[in-house]
Amino acid sequence: MRRLSRKKTLNLMKELDAFPKVPESYVETSASGGTVSLIAFTTIAFLTIMEFMVYRDTWMKYEYEVDKDFTSKLRINIDITVAMRCQYVGADVLDLAETMVASADGLIYEPVVFDLSPQQKEWQRMLQLIQSKLQEEHSLQDVIFKSAFKRASTALPPRKDNSLQSPDACRIHGHLYVNKVAGNFHITVGKAIPHPRGHAHLAALVSHDSYNFSHRIDHLSFGELIPGIINPLDGTEKIASDHNQMFQYFITVVPTKLHTYKISAETHQFSVTERERVINHAAGSHGVSGIFMKYDISSLMVTVTEEHMPFWQFLVRLCGIIGGIFSTTGILHGLGRFLAEIIFCRFRLGSSRSTAVPLPDGHTSNHLPLMTDNSTH
Repeated sequence: MRRLSRKKTLNLMKELDAFPKVPESYVETSASGGTVSLIAFTTIAFLTIMEFMVYRDTWMKYEYEVDKDFTSKLRINIDITVAMRCQYVGADVLDLAETMVASADGLIYEPVVFDLSPQQKEWQRMLQLIQSKLQEEHSLQDVIFKSAFKRASTALPPRKDNSLQSPDACRIHGHLYVNKVAGNFHITVGKAIPHPRGHAHLAALVSHDSYNFSHRIDHLSFGELIPGIINPLDGTEKIASDHNQMFQYFITVVPTKLHTYKISAETHQFSVTERERVINHAAGSHGVSGIFMKYDISSLMVTVTEEHMPFWQFLVRLCGIIGGIFSTTGILHGLGRFLAEIIFCRFRLGSSRSTAVPLPDGHTSNHLPLMTDNSTH
């Protein structure tokens, strides 16, 4: 009984076989079929390699939502070198109401030489080249996001030429915490003195001939400091053509959550518009000489997530490639054989019709002779 049930089970499984096996004696091979098979296998191997490279790659997904965080502080990371001595310049931040001056205790004033060393000039040239490429190819920003990690460094390399020149500039670097409202970070003549009605700078003690707001922005970012991220103003250098010159940067800050396979952080992206002009009250160009960065916070928040193709999707695409190529090459091969047989049959039929048959009266006929009973003997 067990053997009988096994045989029934095997017979049932054979009837359910969706892949019937053809005996080898029924299979006909040909040179054309072998050629098509070789092309199919080569194509499958090539597309499989390409699909595996796509599977290994990642892409950045951007999601937008309203930023509901109004209570946290905004961090501003600053590294700016001004071509004036440190005792002549002061930096501070005013919020939108212009009644609160952010504490500048986090900023360090360091006397330096404004001219860069050869190594530093090479760094600046490469950074400016990257900035120009980012403006042309916006997709490169995804590459920067994916390559950013905590130990990467994009800071200006330290000077190694041991310059004997006395410091003629002031490097202002550090960070500040401000409210998440529009504000104005500025560097101008004289130290800032806050008072109830606003604030002022002690500019009267500085000679007008010493004004020189040529500057270099080695780094400016908002939010958590992420080495490896290149910001729009990094590497910017401006040379003042006049003592009374104002440089303005209008910045729109967008809160950004960055989640990649190497880092997860909350930072801020920003776009900037630059403007510079000479202060001339007689010509109607009013203002104060200095460097002014007016920033505004966007109400939208961007979440940037690095995504990867799931393994099951890779398998489905791979099966589609293999099955599709086999089916397509089989159809093309069958169609080619069908057309070839039609052409060869017409050629043979035409050659047979052109054969001449002699008649008893001396004439010839191009028609095929009829088969008679005498012709079989």
